[in-house]
Amino acid sequence: MKKGYLVLQDGQVFEGLRFGAEGEALGELVFTTGMSGYLETLTDPSYAGQIVLQTFPLMGNYGVIPQDFEGVSRLRGYVVREYCDAPSNFRCQGTLDAYLREKGVPGLFGVDTRRLTRILRDWGVMNALICDQVPEDLTVIKGYAVRGAVEEVTVPVASFYPAEGERRFRVALMDYGMKKNILRELQKRGCAVTVYPASTSAEAVLEARHNGVMLSNGPGDPAENTFQIEQIRILLGKLPLFGICLGHQLTALAAGGSTYKLKFGHRGVNQPVREARGARTYITSQNHGYAVGEGVPGGTVSFYNANDGTCEGVDYPDKGAFTVQFHPEACAGPRDTAFLFDRFITLMEGGAV
Repeated sequence: MKKGYLVLQDGQVFEGLRFGAEGEALGELVFTTGMSGYLETLTDPSYAGQIVLQTFPLMGNYGVIPQDFEGVSRLRGYVVREYCDAPSNFRCQGTLDAYLREKGVPGLFGVDTRRLTRILRDWGVMNALICDQVPEDLTVIKGYAVRGAVEEVTVPVASFYPAEGERRFRVALMDYGMKKNILRELQKRGCAVTVYPASTSAEAVLEARHNGVMLSNGPGDPAENTFQIEQIRILLGKLPLFGICLGHQLTALAAGGSTYKLKFGHRGVNQPVREARGARTYITSQNHGYAVGEGVPGGTVSFYNANDGTCEGVDYPDKGAFTVQFHPEACAGPRDTAFLFDRFITLMEGGAV
């Protein structure tokens, strides 16, 4: 293993050892707190344009298991404290190092991830570079920004997926960078699903005579997706609608609300979410760097983050729609909020939000 460096945009340098793909990796450095589920993290398209820092110290101990993948790996780089090169799991089909090499993702291990995480919590997310030689000029690092991420990760053409068992409903799933378990949760509830590219028009969705619309998670700044926001504005009130993560943010913008960038985001499998109209708190899986602002026109906040009070869900009772910031499909993570998929089914059956 050869020596490598992680260079932050403010000039701080962290030394480590290289693994994964050769070459440099420039991206937005973010941390995630999950103790397990690194395969789902590596294959979550919502990390497009980012270098992922794992706060849990040991990664790679159960190897690579393709059945657990949530999508295609889109992250720029991967930073861990300790890399296990001798995984042990009956489902293992390779090492983490080999997977990163295959996908072209540079990695760095042996890094003080605890100190790095504290820097990001104190100063907020910042750009970083994984490299073999520390550059003298930091201009390129400072100037990096995640742009056009949804177009990068969405499917190129529409695809149809049958329901498991008897078909009850036909659902349009708008792919902004979806995790596969969203599709599986719909299928096992009797939904035949058509996955559409993010460039699909609202008219095309309506002409296909679906029973409901699912808006997926995805990467990047929600406000830059002006076309998608306009299509959601057309769809609102026409069909039952359920949005997750980026889908939640885009719906709020379509309704006339606002979004803003968080200091260091919510990324992990232990985010507490509290009901706005009740006493229940759920533990949720999350991966986002932006949040919906207060006061969405025509919407009522349904969930708050118990740590920082940010908006975690909005109901649109007059539009037959609801959205959440967290991941009810939760791969990896707790299944506390999987009931929201049942709520979507009830909505398509003619029930109220």
